[in-house]
Amino acid sequence: MSDKQIAVVTGGTGFVGSHLVDLLLEKNYEVRCIVRKTSNLRWLKNKDVKIYDSGLFDKDKLNEILKDADYLYHIAGVVKAKTEEGYFKGNVETTKNLLEAVLEVNPAIKKVVVMSSLTACGPSLDGTPCTEETEPHPITTYGRSKLEQEKLAMSFMDKLPITITRAPGVYGERDTEIYLMFKTYKQGLMTIVGFDKKLVSLIHVADLVKGIYQAGTSDKSTGKIYFISSEEFYDWDRISEGIKKAMGKGAIKIRLPHFLVYTVAAFAQFFAMFSNKPATFNLEKARDFVQKYWICDVSKAKRDLGYSQEISLEEGLKRTIDWYKRENWL
Repeated sequence: MSDKQIAVVTGGTGFVGSHLVDLLLEKNYEVRCIVRKTSNLRWLKNKDVKIYDSGLFDKDKLNEILKDADYLYHIAGVVKAKTEEGYFKGNVETTKNLLEAVLEVNPAIKKVVVMSSLTACGPSLDGTPCTEETEPHPITTYGRSKLEQEKLAMSFMDKLPITITRAPGVYGERDTEIYLMFKTYKQGLMTIVGFDKKLVSLIHVADLVKGIYQAGTSDKSTGKIYFISSEEFYDWDRISEGIKKAMGKGAIKIRLPHFLVYTVAAFAQFFAMFSNKPATFNLEKARDFVQKYWICDVSKAKRDLGYSQEISLEEGLKRTIDWYKRENWL
């Protein structure tokens, strides 16, 4: 028998999950990944992980995988769905299955970390960064499903040692979402939404997984929620300046009025009705984009977990863009 601690990760084939897997391997954990049969395993190839392709709806399999685990990191989630039901099934039901399984076969587990999002809280309404005490006011179906996931996790907190971590926008190596912005930039275009100054919290994936790991291993984190985010807030001029430096070339900045963003989103959403895939850009995404402040405060994570942002925006953008170039994505 191995004397390594066992960490179970959901979403290990994805962007954030695969980076967490790397960190756990580095820390010498035995890592088990629960994946779907259809998952692309490219980020787990040739790594010392045990892969279970049971998905998150096979109760018996979940019991078997979780019965001797020391930690569960629930990173998997649905960020795009065609229906409200799709979001709630992918974010709430899966969490319920996992927590019920842990409660049944392994109630003495050391920690369960549930990955949530700044969207569960909603944007800052007045320019004051959201804290863990801010009354949640999600503005999209995705945000509502993540808040529902948090409420469900909280309902198990009297029975299991659970911590909830919330991330803002995340970028870094392997990401396929914010990547599209870099791709457009390389073609010579930097589109900025609106004419007002917008501020965002934005975290490099390496800082995020470090914070998630700290939340998992801390004695103080049980029963609490933490924002794991950048300590700085960024406006879009600074972001485009950072991209320019990392790319070694400029791009034409185009500011899109809000009404135009909504118009483009409406068309994208309409045409997605004829596809079996959900639209990457839709009216809810547009509502996200036009907000003035997507910012959150990491004081609580600094105080309890010893978390700090180590990767500056400029360094993170350079690392990310260099990786895309090496992989021939850019």
